Amino acid sequence: MGRLCFRKCRVGRIMGTLQIVLGGLVIIVSLLSLVRFYSAGFFTRNEDICRQFYGQKDDYDGFDIKALSDRVGEVLDRMESLQEKLELEVKEMEKHKEALDRNNITRLEYKKYLEEEVIRPLYGAHIALRQIRLPKVEGIRNSTMKEEPLINTFVIEEIRKYITPKENRTGKINIYGTERIHNTIGHACVLYKKELEEYMGYDIGSYCNDDWNLAQKLMVNGCDPLPRRRCLTRASKVYQKPYPINESLWRSPDGRNVRWSNYQCRNFECLSSKNPKRGYSKCVGCFEMEKEKLKWVTNSSLPVDLLINDVLTIKPGEIRIGLDFGVGTGTFAARMREHNVTIVSTALNLGAPFNEMIALRGLIPLYVTLNQRLPFFDNTMDLIHTSGFMDGWIDLLLLDFILYDWDRVLRPGGLLWIDRFFCSRKDLDDYMYMFLQFRYKKHKWAIAPKSKDEVYLSALLEKPSRAI
Repeated sequence: MGRLCFRKCRVGRIMGTLQIVLGGLVIIVSLLSLVRFYSAGFFTRNEDICRQFYGQKDDYDGFDIKALSDRVGEVLDRMESLQEKLELEVKEMEKHKEALDRNNITRLEYKKYLEEEVIRPLYGAHIALRQIRLPKVEGIRNSTMKEEPLINTFVIEEIRKYITPKENRTGKINIYGTERIHNTIGHACVLYKKELEEYMGYDIGSYCNDDWNLAQKLMVNGCDPLPRRRCLTRASKVYQKPYPINESLWRSPDGRNVRWSNYQCRNFECLSSKNPKRGYSKCVGCFEMEKEKLKWVTNSSLPVDLLINDVLTIKPGEIRIGLDFGVGTGTFAARMREHNVTIVSTALNLGAPFNEMIALRGLIPLYVTLNQRLPFFDNTMDLIHTSGFMDGWIDLLLLDFILYDWDRVLRPGGLLWIDRFFCSRKDLDDYMYMFLQFRYKKHKWAIAPKSKDEVYLSALLEKPSRAI
């Protein structure tokens, strides 16, 4: 008699627990339904409802409402399916009370049932609900809703982290002239529909507009890769033959070979570091060949500076091809070419014709942004060098994606040369961790003061083999 009573009490506890869970599900589903009604405008004043349904003003311009609705609907479907399943289980238990008394469900079976049939589905729905991104109000007077487009389309968290804009750590405008970096899978084109349509507005077979700066704006803001176009690229009306290779490396190019219409300067002489109105701020003196000839070949007073000869002696005969990731006119590649090393130099035309300058020197410019996956295959580069570009403004998560991509293209035994990276003293530990997390072999690691609150960091690191 006591055992039968015990079994009935256990069944009663199970059914009571299920009823509590079902009650909680009903409450959650009801709250979600209220949220959907609220977002549709049923609890706002009448003109807001009209605006929602008749499109008098698109408050959600730039935000993917359909994706948001689909994600909310997905969560509601999960909750509804779980509720129906549990209700069916309760009904079956009611029908077979006597069998349940005879079978004597153990605590382990009860625990396993709750974990697999209740807790896990609830946890999945909870995570999916937390990942839904609602639109934000931009500005005080401007009530337009803004949010990263298509964010609610993706379920995989790594994709969502990747496409979420990375704010500058310093809160200031970065070298690109933007407040944040958009990583590129083309999704950001939704934000720049007007500019993209302008870029693609041309007569097929005719000359393209002189709009490279519009294309670069789209690239920098994550609308990349850009679509191909069927129009003809313009060149300078007075284009001259480039200098022969034995002259071009260390001679200022002919200014007639550049289209200057979108720059403050109209010739290479204007780009001198003595001119405060030249239109760009990075790589001071990089258009002056006499100053450039001194880089990476002469000793300086800073312990963070490395010489090319010192680096090449670490891997004699092994450094053949590499990438220079920074802002400059190709001087690093020119010096390396003298050592029979081929270097590809990344470049954007940030206020000056950096790409044209590199090409006219007989070197290879790669027109890519910081947020783009490198167009190289895995384990192919002997060397990656970076200088004067990435510094303490960069978001740590963005830097993480960049460093993993560099690690991807760098071959086993290849060298990563961090050249004069600078940041605030308080952020140094964070950035040091970012560079050291890959457990590269240290050939050089030096820190020196840049100013009262900033420091330089230079490092020469070797990628391990990781053979599997």
